Amino acid sequence: MTNERYERGLENLNKVDGHAAEAVMEALKDVAPDLGAYIIEYGFGDIYNRPGLTFKEREIATVAALTALGHAAPQLKVHVHAALNVGCTMQEIVEIIIQMSAYAGFPASLNGMFAAKEVFVERGLIDKRD
Repeated sequence: MTNERYERGLENLNKVDGHAAEAVMEALKDVAPDLGAYIIEYGFGDIYNRPGLTFKEREIATVAALTALGHAAPQLKVHVHAALNVGCTMQEIVEIIIQMSAYAGFPASLNGMFAAKEVFVERGLIDKRD
């Protein structure tokens, strides 16, 4: 079942995450398809559609928040990809994560930086170093 919020959310999600979110939706469909629909409808259909912030600004806030949580590496990686997709540079993302060290502590920033590094390696922005 789709509705206007869902369609708008899917459109925004594709602009931000490309096809990364499809894997999440697929993983949820047999156990909690409603949760996937809520993410699309509310998160991307309502919140990401509000005026006042660009997608880039929303991703900066999201990367900062997920870094500050300190325990959301899978979601942070999705949003580091998204931040890059909407125009953030690798250096901006690094600075966002460093900024969180003052507010969320070094453990959260280290976890965030290691998650971001995985994305940077995956996208060929830095060489994989053992």
